Amino acid sequence: MPDDRQQALARRLRRQADWCGESGENLYAGLLRRSADDAESGGLVWYLLKAHASEPAADALPLRFLAGVNRLVLGGRVPELAAAYAARDPEAAWPLFRIVLEEHREYLAEQVARPCQTNEVGRSAALLGGFLELAQAWQLPLRVLEVGASAGLNLRWDHYRYEAGDAAWGDPDSPVCLGGAYAVPPPFAPAEVAIAERAGCDLRPIDPTTPEGELTLAAFVWPSNPRRLELLRGAIEVARAVPALVEEAGAAAWLEAKLARPAPGVVTVVFHSVFVQYLHGSEQSRIGRALAMAGRAAGIDAPLSWLRLEPGTGAFEVRLTTWPGGEERLLATCGPHGTGVRWLR
Repeated sequence: MPDDRQQALARRLRRQADWCGESGENLYAGLLRRSADDAESGGLVWYLLKAHASEPAADALPLRFLAGVNRLVLGGRVPELAAAYAARDPEAAWPLFRIVLEEHREYLAEQVARPCQTNEVGRSAALLGGFLELAQAWQLPLRVLEVGASAGLNLRWDHYRYEAGDAAWGDPDSPVCLGGAYAVPPPFAPAEVAIAERAGCDLRPIDPTTPEGELTLAAFVWPSNPRRLELLRGAIEVARAVPALVEEAGAAAWLEAKLARPAPGVVTVVFHSVFVQYLHGSEQSRIGRALAMAGRAAGIDAPLSWLRLEPGTGAFEVRLTTWPGGEERLLATCGPHGTGVRWLR
């Protein structure tokens, strides 16, 4: 009989399988359901994940597990499993998947211990309307500060192309084209935005311009969605040409330092996407206090804003708070990867 920890882990794997299935990722959905059965029986999956079985759900253990295996696939180390992944057949892939768990158990145990590190470029499509609204309203350059920036790919949002029917914004020659992301697009105005500063922080920042950094990011992309991998590789090409400093630091301490004094002549935009779930409550409170304190010091010559894409009720939500004044507004809803954006204003 499986013990309580095995059952809890199996439930978590099945819950992630359901989410993958709802998003059309049937390969991962099938592998996770079989992994849940294996964990309950005390098999290899339990061996690999038992040290992390009591972690909070927000730590995304199932995705870290799958990413570890996907690193081997993308690195060319398990060609038979790579072929099964390409066929998108979980029934055929599972025996090969389990062989990989056995043959690479020590490597995978190390990979599972690493934090979840995604940098979903598609979320820039959801955030774009907020950036443009601020640039239009204030007629000032933007100072963009991203917390939980990972590799900083969304810090380069202004170097991507966005398309919605006949309307578009951004460089038509950009290797990142976010077309088809909008159910209801935002106004694509102003046509150009000046960036005074782009900077971010992360507890374990990734350099996307290195082979190791690119592999780490690619490993977290679900294999049944080659479009997301294409966008990632395009964004890495942009990153090689557009510098963006991502410092190794906790979000609260970094923001306290960045917001210690008002920045006149620019709109300071603190932003993040699907980040809050990885924070402890005390860190969230500290970030809130840093923003509130900086908001009280903001003025029309040094405005402050907080733009974020986070889970809401029934959909992901793009919200914006601006100072002076502290007004909060719901700007848009979308899917978790920045698709189906429905602009509300």
